[in-house]
Amino acid sequence: MSAKFRLGVMMFLQYAIWGSWAPVLSAYLQNNLGFSGVQLGIIFSLLPLATIISPFVGGQFADRWFPTQKVIAVLQLAGGVILILIANITAFSSMMWLMLLYSLIYAPTLVLTNSIAFVNLKNSEKEFGSIRVWGTIGWIAAGWALTGWRALAKSPEGIAMKGDTLIIAGVFSLLMGVLAFGLPHTPPQKSGTKPWAFLEALKMFKDKNFLIFAVISFVVATELQFYYVLTSPFLTSPGVGVSQKYVPAVMTIAQFAEIFVMAFLLSLALKKFGMRRTLTLGILAWPIRYIIFVIGQPSWLVIASLALHGFCYVFFFTAAYIYVDKIAPKDIRASAQALIAVVILGLGNYVGSIFCGWIQNIFTTTTVNAAGEAVKAIDWQKTFLVPTALTILCLIIFLAFFREKKAAGEAPAV
Repeated sequence: MSAKFRLGVMMFLQYAIWGSWAPVLSAYLQNNLGFSGVQLGIIFSLLPLATIISPFVGGQFADRWFPTQKVIAVLQLAGGVILILIANITAFSSMMWLMLLYSLIYAPTLVLTNSIAFVNLKNSEKEFGSIRVWGTIGWIAAGWALTGWRALAKSPEGIAMKGDTLIIAGVFSLLMGVLAFGLPHTPPQKSGTKPWAFLEALKMFKDKNFLIFAVISFVVATELQFYYVLTSPFLTSPGVGVSQKYVPAVMTIAQFAEIFVMAFLLSLALKKFGMRRTLTLGILAWPIRYIIFVIGQPSWLVIASLALHGFCYVFFFTAAYIYVDKIAPKDIRASAQALIAVVILGLGNYVGSIFCGWIQNIFTTTTVNAAGEAVKAIDWQKTFLVPTALTILCLIIFLAFFREKKAAGEAPAV
């Protein structure tokens, strides 16, 4: 099998794992287990928290000590076992600690799968999109597998969904752990002159344009969590009215759009517009989508707006990883990817998870119905006004201050 085929399978499984639980776990935790907005934010903040810590460790291992494919394999095997254990947990405290452990194991693989792909591709700007798109296909496959299971289940909806999202993720993780041993052999770089690669990567912040890029990436990533954490319960709210059974399938609209943008538009945009304008288009798509969420009607428009995720994610975050690969010195590529992962998937998503849960709580009111039961109502319009305003601010700052930096081969990286 060719290297590109194996890398495509790797991306498929990597994001099938994440896609099995990230889009729909919040609805299960809130609607079925009764978790509060703050508890929801804490659970979703654990992977970003782990991404602040563990990717540098993974990058160091891959850059200096062990073959990248073996590091990925061991981490995914361990992660699969833990996910299946979490599927049987319903108490918040127990779930929180096990989810933290899992997150510390999974987080490095987000960096290392990008890194191993970049190392084994001749032209990352041209070829990475066609490899990474399989991750999006994997995310979609996971959503439809979950929807199929729920549609076929004969037990009541709440019972049918007990832990299913985490079990499917665990199975995908175990499968990837086995197959990762067959990825292209990618030994550590012996040419590195400094033993601690992650310290060299930190020096990239000395460049003003990279610093601006990193700050904007951080803020945009915080607003990404409003989509990942709150879209699922928003779609099941009375105003939109999507059945909880079909939320996984409905949310894959975003990934179908992502496939199209990544496969057909990303390389074209980078070639025609350059990195700066491509990133700008990516930022612009965010407030457009959230404005539609604020309006909230008609339901078909809200559902259709999920397709904007293709531009939001690909033109900004996928392009961001390509940008970092271009400007980073070759002997610290994995650690440079770890650095931007810490900014986006770590700090940005962690702050965003806590922030969006807190914002939801602010705009949630509790009343008592005739039966004496507490009923919660969320003002979704006010909730989504917050990311709308912040992403517009990011767009203005990015246009005013960011200038595209040349590749590492054309100019010093720091």
